[in-house]
Amino acid sequence: MSRQQRPNLLFILADDLGYADLGCTGARNAEGQPVDVTPNIDRLAAEGVRFTRGYSNSSVCSPTRFALATGRWQYRLRGGAEEPIPTVSQDKVLGLPPDHPTLASLLGDTGYDTALIGKWHLGYPPHFSPRLSGYQYFYGFHAGGNDYFAHCNPKGQPDLWENESEITESGYLTDILSQRAVAFIERQSPDRPFLLSLHYSAPHWPWLTRDDEAESRRIAGVGKHLDGGSIETYQRMIHHMDEGIGWVMDALARRGLDENTLVVFTSDNGGERFSNNWPLVGQKMDLLEGGIRVPLVAKWPARFAAGGVSGMPCMTMDWTATLLDAAGVSGDADYPLDGISLLPVLRDGKAPEPRDLYWRMTHQRQRAVIRGDWKYLQVGENEYLFNLGNDPRERANLRGRCPELFSELQASWTAWNESLPPIADDARAYLVFTEKDLPRASF
Repeated sequence: MSRQQRPNLLFILADDLGYADLGCTGARNAEGQPVDVTPNIDRLAAEGVRFTRGYSNSSVCSPTRFALATGRWQYRLRGGAEEPIPTVSQDKVLGLPPDHPTLASLLGDTGYDTALIGKWHLGYPPHFSPRLSGYQYFYGFHAGGNDYFAHCNPKGQPDLWENESEITESGYLTDILSQRAVAFIERQSPDRPFLLSLHYSAPHWPWLTRDDEAESRRIAGVGKHLDGGSIETYQRMIHHMDEGIGWVMDALARRGLDENTLVVFTSDNGGERFSNNWPLVGQKMDLLEGGIRVPLVAKWPARFAAGGVSGMPCMTMDWTATLLDAAGVSGDADYPLDGISLLPVLRDGKAPEPRDLYWRMTHQRQRAVIRGDWKYLQVGENEYLFNLGNDPRERANLRGRCPELFSELQASWTAWNESLPPIADDARAYLVFTEKDLPRASF
């Protein structure tokens, strides 16, 4: 494959986006009416493939990002056990080791220009950073959240960077990231393919639209904004992100790059307070479907037919393998990929080899395995079996009716778990809120 034939790769990652927060997945306003919140992402879906069973590697952000960066189970690295990595600078352990091969480093070594614009959340300088892990250009922030106007982390500390330099810039963060992505595309040489990782903070809290700079000043960029937000605000944040994605797609078209660019859009985990996960139950931090089943669309006009819908279960780390495969790049033999390439399915319509998908969480000692339509789930001391094809809300526990299958999936999870490093005793889960802050529904 010549450099001119190798595709450009654009991976767009939303933050805490719910399964039904897109128009094409059923977005509704507070009155229950359909809302046209994401016309540009919906267009991507119409012109490409929409996945109805795309899963994040975790139900919280940084573990999923470890899996995306490496193409491997996040649990292979100590930092991947944190749920998520806390805002602690100078930590020498909790991050993506610079010597570990990544999607960006593998592509960069074979002639790709690589850039991360947006959220990193895989450890803090000087020990960890995007530029130590294969990205040649970085514009964004290191922490798990960022105020959209103050551009600071949840502790109120400035956190906006260009490469290794801390910078100050005015404006609404979602728009700035979109504009930087456009600028990156516009300066690319037609002779070199690129990987652009566009990792938005939207629609992660604080709940701020373009018109909410005064609210940003009120909260002073600190905390989790437990006293703000609404469905309307949340959907406007998503719409701002969607507008920016439209700008990016227009930039590809202006440069004549849209035909041979593989674009993927998804979320790092399920939605949070104001999200719409219907018909699923659960949210961020849960291994119920609402915490791990995420919006997912992919478009590559040169290779994929438009208008496709796929019910194939797949995980975040599969896209690492898929992007490498599309570029004609192999993984590192010393760090074999756990994800699988989806190209044979997307390009040729071949059915994938059957496999089980797995999860484990420190939070509530959760476990899950999915085999086709079947799902084994453990939360604390309670264990369940669901048929997701008939019951995506996970309300009919079939454990007693299908005891042999229940035992098979339970044993499959145990064998997988034993193949990985154990969860460190000091690994922690960090909740954004508890019942002291917001009420919890009984069911």
